[in-house]
Amino acid sequence: MKKFKFTISGKPYEVEVQNIEGNIATVNVNGTDYQVEMEEQAAPVIAPVARPAAKPAATSSAPAAPKPAAATGGAGYKMAAPLPGTIMQIFVKQGDAVKKGDKLLMYEAMKMENNLLAEADGTITAINCRQGDNVLQGDTLIVIG
Repeated sequence: MKKFKFTISGKPYEVEVQNIEGNIATVNVNGTDYQVEMEEQAAPVIAPVARPAAKPAATSSAPAAPKPAAATGGAGYKMAAPLPGTIMQIFVKQGDAVKKGDKLLMYEAMKMENNLLAEADGTITAINCRQGDNVLQGDTLIVIG
């Protein structure tokens, strides 16, 4: 299922969650299988569904100004980790100008090397990871302003 790498008190652990039935998980830690009882039954992972916003009633005959495609509340476009993994290499630095499709970083997930590509044009305003970092799915890695 999912693999994780942890370092606890300087000792590395490779953990693979193999199966979850109810509140019992079968995990492999550094080559040894364990049955782990969880406090609560694991909820199924459901991907969010984008729904169109309700259209407001027209009060004016003037057309509305178009909204920017990558608006995120003025904080920039947040590039999130699509899968849990390890950052292998970062190809940009803060202040670099990027175009949609540019390679930002390479990460290892599920024993494969993957590239994170820019989803918008702009300037790198923040890099929230370093080479070697383990990241979880949904973690904001890079912000494009």
